[in-house]
Amino acid sequence: MTLWVPGEAGGEAQKRHAPATLRNRDAILLILRDILPPAGLVLEVASGSGEHAIHFAAALPALEWQPSDPDPAALASIAAWQAEAGLANLRAPIQLDAAGDWPVDRVDAILCINMVHISPWDATLGLMQGAGRALPPGGLLYLYGPYIRDDVETASSNLAFDASLKARDPRWGVRRLEDVVAAAEAQGLRFDRLVEMAANNLSVIFRRETC
Repeated sequence: MTLWVPGEAGGEAQKRHAPATLRNRDAILLILRDILPPAGLVLEVASGSGEHAIHFAAALPALEWQPSDPDPAALASIAAWQAEAGLANLRAPIQLDAAGDWPVDRVDAILCINMVHISPWDATLGLMQGAGRALPPGGLLYLYGPYIRDDVETASSNLAFDASLKARDPRWGVRRLEDVVAAAEAQGLRFDRLVEMAANNLSVIFRRETC
């Protein structure tokens, strides 16, 4: 779960810091270098504090980055980080609710990190629907986070995490990967592969069908 710490990451009151970002951003970046297109527009859904967007935009300057979030506090944090970084390839954040209408028509790739389990299932369904509309044939959808898999024993830490999420909001929870894949495939998104990550997380990669 993303924990925000206000005011500890640079001085401005609007900036937020998510400690998990520092732990996972370089490992995620290694995956992204291998799978993202060489150029184009990347939409990040549920950008949170904005630290991932800053890190990835700085490391991959040939790509244009569009952060987004439904939460006004998150948008303010992203804007504060953006102003400090001054990156030419990082757009101003936009308000986007994965389960609602998307203010974006076409993108080359979509990232969604640590949202699927910290949101209602409708948000995941909306993410798949939006990606199915916005991505071109072969376009990338990248997810990162914990999942339960039918053929793999679930780590005790993920079971405890799932219980804690549901205690906070019964609509949240660590999702069954097979359900996420089925939701994606219903929108023309083909499961490509997964990569085992640290702390029992997964990188899950989908591609928009080409025909």
